[in-house]
Amino acid sequence: MRRCPVPVLVLVLALGAAARGGGSGPVTCGSVVKLLNVRHNVRLHSHDVRYGSGSGQQSVTGVTAADDGNSYWRIRGRTAAVCERGQPVRCGQDIRLTHLSTGRNLHSHRFVSPLSGNQEVSAFGENGEGDYLDDWTVLCSGTYWARDSEVRFQHASTDVFLSVTGEQYGRPINGQREVHGMATSSQNNYWKVMEGIFMQPGEVFKAEQHHVEL
Repeated sequence: MRRCPVPVLVLVLALGAAARGGGSGPVTCGSVVKLLNVRHNVRLHSHDVRYGSGSGQQSVTGVTAADDGNSYWRIRGRTAAVCERGQPVRCGQDIRLTHLSTGRNLHSHRFVSPLSGNQEVSAFGENGEGDYLDDWTVLCSGTYWARDSEVRFQHASTDVFLSVTGEQYGRPINGQREVHGMATSSQNNYWKVMEGIFMQPGEVFKAEQHHVEL
């Protein structure tokens, strides 16, 4: 199994349970978070288990355990772009979500998902580098993705929404839910930031907020 740099992983495992996503403030690039599907109460998860059909790439699922160590994702800029650490993520911005423990990016493509027959969502790439099919658009209201808001993630290339509809896997990942891409917007598409470590907003954002308050 590929792993991200040890200091980052150790920091998250040590503090993740205590660092909550609630409250106001923007979600920022470089933050490491868990994402909860609001309708089905499962966290976005991946692991070094490949699909037995479709692309054969690393599987992405939803798990109910809040303390699961394989549910951390690092927020990064879109493919071939840099999002500076601490830069607030804007509504409508394209990002990548990199799975912390395997270094692969949340990915989708025109393969059929194994349980629901929707579009497959996988984890792809090596050491955080994949391709343009790793890009997702953050759909939210307002200017920035707020920690306490419910948002949707739309695949930038195929337009499907990151979703859970409740289908469960059997062995070897018994009880985990299928995560897939849906062509239509629904309550199955909404996600909320939960546990994680948040990079502080940069000085430009702080100055912008101060100007608005004045």
